[in-house]
Amino acid sequence: MKRTTLVWLVLGLIWGSTWLFIKLGLEAIPPFTLAGLRFLLAAAAMWAYVGLRRIRLPRSGRDWWLMVGTGLLTFALDYGLVFWGENHIPAGLTSILFSTMPLFVLILAHFLIPAERMTRMRLAGILIGVAGVGLIFSNQLHIADSLAMWGAIAVLAAAVFAALSSVLVRRHGGEIDPAVLTTVQMTVGALPLLAIALVFEGSPANFHWTSNAWISLLYMAIVGSAMAFVLLYWLLKQIGAVRSGLIIPFSTLAAVILGILVLRESFTWRTALGGFLVLLGLVSASLPQRPVQGKTR
Repeated sequence: MKRTTLVWLVLGLIWGSTWLFIKLGLEAIPPFTLAGLRFLLAAAAMWAYVGLRRIRLPRSGRDWWLMVGTGLLTFALDYGLVFWGENHIPAGLTSILFSTMPLFVLILAHFLIPAERMTRMRLAGILIGVAGVGLIFSNQLHIADSLAMWGAIAVLAAAVFAALSSVLVRRHGGEIDPAVLTTVQMTVGALPLLAIALVFEGSPANFHWTSNAWISLLYMAIVGSAMAFVLLYWLLKQIGAVRSGLIIPFSTLAAVILGILVLRESFTWRTALGGFLVLLGLVSASLPQRPVQGKTR
């Protein structure tokens, strides 16, 4: 097996398993506390990586404002909503809804990045994905717990914030080293998450830290964040962004399977079919095609 294939599979399994570990951690620790501590520890590990590699930090104030702004979008708003949302819906469903993020990237990029043209295949993929999301939400309407619906909406909103951050970085952050960018973003995002946690959830010292909670936190911080991003940087250099992006459907499938096997999560036909349409739309939108007439900038 090629090294790139092995890293691709490992990274997909890591990303797929983080949804399971979020769910396990939420059994004992409130969402904002868990998310804030995850990225505080991950940022510490990433700062060590940046220091050991002697990666230079940006000097431009514009670059720092971009890193701070996208850090708030990606790690504060995005993951804050994801952790809160997954507290009310299954891990597999969370991963499916969040996998719509690349579809939102295509939509936002069409309006914000002139070179990122909408194509027929991308438009078809987006419409298929939207149909899948609509089918999933029709299932959520049948759930008695109203917070399940809001949890699903929160995860979908998180995907939009993550997509906006990605597009802003594509447009303005091409010169920033990815490791530095992620490290600063994690640091910036962890601070408001921990501030919200202290105000609304209390001190982490007052919670009952089970073994599952500790394992979940350490796995998400070291393996699911720091290690995963280092592997991603290496993989992007080896096989490019398009092939690396196909990890998302694979990791989503892994998340659904782990949710069923480990957490005994059940999936209705609406959720299963809706998830399939989302993934089909994502794969379809990743394929090149001629631009749609009258839809380019």
